[in-house]
Amino acid sequence: MASYPNVFQPLQIAGCTIPNRIVRTAHSTGTLGDDLIAYHEARAKGGVGLAIIEIAGVTTESPTGIPVYSDSVLPWYEELSTRLHAHGTQVFQQLWHGGNTLQRHPGQRPVGPSAIPNAMVGVTPRVMTKGMIDDTVAAFASAARRVETGGLDGIELHAGHGYLIGSFMSPATNVRDDEYGGSTENRARFCREILAAIRSEVSAGFPVGIRISGDEFIEGGIDHVEAEQIARSLEPDIDFLDVSMGTYWRFHKFLSTLDDPLGYELDNSEKVTKVVDVPTIVTGRIMTLDHADHIVGSGMADMVSIVRAMIADPELVVKARDGREDEIRPCIGTSMGCVANLMTTGRIQCVVNVAAGKETAVPFETPGPAEVTKRVMIVGGGPAGLEAARTAALRGHEVHLYEMTGDLGGQVRMAASVPPRSDLEAITRWLTDEIARLGVNVHLRTPVDPDLIAEVAADELIIATGSTPKPTGFQLASPSIPIPGGDLPHVWTSWEVLGFGGRATVGSKAVVYDDTGTFEAISVADKLLAQRAAVTILSRHEQLGARIAHPPSTVEASRERLFAAGLTFVPSVAIREISDTQVTTYGLGLGHEQVFDADTVCIVTYHDPNDELAEHLENHATGRSPAAEAGPTVHVIGNANGTDTIQTAIRGAADITRTM
Repeated sequence: MASYPNVFQPLQIAGCTIPNRIVRTAHSTGTLGDDLIAYHEARAKGGVGLAIIEIAGVTTESPTGIPVYSDSVLPWYEELSTRLHAHGTQVFQQLWHGGNTLQRHPGQRPVGPSAIPNAMVGVTPRVMTKGMIDDTVAAFASAARRVETGGLDGIELHAGHGYLIGSFMSPATNVRDDEYGGSTENRARFCREILAAIRSEVSAGFPVGIRISGDEFIEGGIDHVEAEQIARSLEPDIDFLDVSMGTYWRFHKFLSTLDDPLGYELDNSEKVTKVVDVPTIVTGRIMTLDHADHIVGSGMADMVSIVRAMIADPELVVKARDGREDEIRPCIGTSMGCVANLMTTGRIQCVVNVAAGKETAVPFETPGPAEVTKRVMIVGGGPAGLEAARTAALRGHEVHLYEMTGDLGGQVRMAASVPPRSDLEAITRWLTDEIARLGVNVHLRTPVDPDLIAEVAADELIIATGSTPKPTGFQLASPSIPIPGGDLPHVWTSWEVLGFGGRATVGSKAVVYDDTGTFEAISVADKLLAQRAAVTILSRHEQLGARIAHPPSTVEASRERLFAAGLTFVPSVAIREISDTQVTTYGLGLGHEQVFDADTVCIVTYHDPNDELAEHLENHATGRSPAAEAGPTVHVIGNANGTDTIQTAIRGAADITRTM
């Protein structure tokens, strides 16, 4: 059993005892009712000490999926608290008003302390009057009463990230000249009035705390110095302080991706937590219990939030406690499944955990042993093949995995070869270790042909052979016409620039053509910049990473990094021709030409699925007589089936092998 001397110590917050120091701070999931309870229940079973439930809007003008403005919420609260308490987890509710971030439908005007629009919403809010402020204070108090009546254990006010309370606190968004504006003390008055009203409605000893942004990343807004003053000012009124960072002005900073280091918020947060004596919480890409234990032991904070890592593996705490750290499925930090999917579809998912947000219907691990044990042959050792091998082995099948190269990991190895994306490889490394633990038979440097398939005599054949970039003369703007000069010796594929399947010779002036609008061109640019080339990205799209879901949470950090490094970006063009020294483009829809000097050209375009083996087997199966000997059931997954993300690769593999 592993030793964690700090995180498994209990902590007293007012009248509530938290059994350990791991908290999951509030985060939206898009789930409702029993689905939301099941989501948190899975993490309670997994050992989390405190669950702070996602935002509950306190008024009908600022509603969320938890109707805390109505007594109708009480039966749900009772069920939630009963089920999480059964596992020893304490449950707080985060109370919230969206303020100037809200525009539920056209014509609805958000509210705020001043007539300053939110950076992402862009609608000038209505300035709140004293009467509106008083009504909102009363709504928070009524909501707090329901939280305690429903059997929950505490309350957190969301006073950060630029939402209503935070926008009152910030000198960037509060320019009032009354008792709610001006000094730090005045700007905190709204929050203090809410805290006092809540105290009048809940029992003595019922925990009430706040979450604030330690740095808003707005010119003229809250920085750590201002946050320290706010924390000191409010300390007499709170039982705990939760420090985050960011606002919608730089959305990715309060939900950062693998572009930022692990624990990226800690340097800033510690400046704020050290000025108060009440229990404190910190967050920000903290992925392991070892890191959390160090944070608590060093005195940076009393509790540590682990959210995305427990989306990836709900059992993280108990696995680490029991010395099974190697079995923890890692979060890779892309925000593609969790934040981006939530913001674009309304429901949380996870790149590496197919059950996230679907706990009522999908088990975290496999559905159990298969009724019939089979021999399973898997061709390809990328994320799809590895996930298929692990799941099939967990179900008790005899699994043989064949990989043509000398390494497992597939195209994830290429993507992770660029330092800002190196965390991607955590999932394929983990899957590789898992299939070794589970006894999968791995055959490296072994091409697969029909003769080998016949020799193995598998019951199930899973083809996960990936994809290969189209030739460098292809672009989608003129799909049937090769790019003139696309075959010149200084024109490379993304694989060659990244050092796989050949190695590009890089000069001083590089042009990257981004046909796909994905991270592939971003990674190529990072690689070329690291080799001291001046880089220009010419794109068929209007912005860098145009096809990446919800750019503020997924790609904005990469854009900032690349533009700070001197990258030039030219949108909405196609290539007219490539010469020995130049690339000529034409504007899409306009036709105007531009010329760019280049001694290195990389065309990042679409891939062709490596489906030749599958097509051969299908063609030879056609017309086979019923009397002919039956071959294996064939499945094609991952990029070989036309998908192009880690998430779809893992999900496709799980869908097949969980029912095999």
